[in-house]
Amino acid sequence: MRLGFDVGGTKTDAVVTDGAGRIVARTRRPTAWGPQGVVDTVLGLVDELAEVPGVAASPFTSIGIGMPGQVAPGTSIVTHAVNLGVDELDLGAAVGARLGMPVAAENDVKAAALGAHALSRQSRGGDARSTVAYLNLGTGVAAGLVCRGRLWRGAHGTAGEVGHISVAPDGPLCKCGQRGCIEAFCGGAAIAERWGRPGALPVRDVFDAADAGDPDAVALRGGLAYGVAAAVRVIVLSGDVDAVVIGGGITALGGRMIGPVVAELEASAAASPFLRSLRLPERVELLPPGSPAAALGASILGASNAEEIITHG
Repeated sequence: MRLGFDVGGTKTDAVVTDGAGRIVARTRRPTAWGPQGVVDTVLGLVDELAEVPGVAASPFTSIGIGMPGQVAPGTSIVTHAVNLGVDELDLGAAVGARLGMPVAAENDVKAAALGAHALSRQSRGGDARSTVAYLNLGTGVAAGLVCRGRLWRGAHGTAGEVGHISVAPDGPLCKCGQRGCIEAFCGGAAIAERWGRPGALPVRDVFDAADAGDPDAVALRGGLAYGVAAAVRVIVLSGDVDAVVIGGGITALGGRMIGPVVAELEASAAASPFLRSLRLPERVELLPPGSPAAALGASILGASNAEEIITHG
């Protein structure tokens, strides 16, 4: 039995998977604030999962944790998880020592990429695509790349940081200091700031207002489609991935969001035989709502880490 956690700013999703990678139990709870809060949340969920019928009879053999922030490859130390109040947290020392097993830690988007790849394989009856990109549309925008079942991190761990590629030099100002970044067009925080009206779900409000004919909302919705389509083109043109799986909070809009993106991809391809040959709209998939991709990916990382330690230990 393998544990996987997706530690988010508001909630933590936890799964138990079996040796075949199937999810056999799942639960979630609100994420407590700060380093100790994160640790307490994870340990509390471990205790809860250990009581699930069918799980309790077998010991946990590995644990993987995905969470926002930076994780140095080969370590379990998470830094700069500002949305959780964490400057630095060694999950191996804080969680692994308590549970008596090594901890694999990874950025949540990269963990979700592994999970999206596994879910894609399961949905295709075990027929695995060789390369899959996961594009996360949330407060910010980032991607994770999986090649032959393994994460591609790049030389310095920044592979997939498509959010800060400028696609319009005269476009909106991005928090990173550039203009026209993909994230400035389709990141949830950037859209909310440019919309400038109070609301619990600003991106949904923008789409509702656009449907009602508000010109500012129509422009923001068009910008979101432009930004997501640009991200898909960048990912496919640079990595030639089989599929771009899109997830994150903004995808709760479903067809209302993906429809304009596909239309944008088709419009750009209309003027380019080369782009048409890539069949970009056919490579785009939406992650199913409520999918535990990041927690599943974390469990895969944890299992791989445990096997590596056993093999080389």
